[in-house]
Amino acid sequence: MEQNEHSLTLYYREACHLCEDMLQQLHEIQQEHPFDLVQIDVDSDPGLRQRFGALVPVLSGGEQILCNYYLDPVALQCYLADSV
Repeated sequence: MEQNEHSLTLYYREACHLCEDMLQQLHEIQQEHPFDLVQIDVDSDPGLRQRFGALVPVLSGGEQILCNYYLDPVALQCYLADSV
């Protein structure tokens, strides 16, 4: 089995409907375009809470922030295409 080279990080907050929406969309996209998804609760770390605060959800690929609040399918597709 081929190792997945695509890795994304979703910074989220519990009980956040925007976070839940983005996570659901990402799971749907994963079905056709596999990638690893790391989920990090910003409230688990004071530094993350200060950095991302009201911006959640935040989706990043490495150090690059792809989008926040709402999934940007174009930015995600470009990231996945460039990561190949």
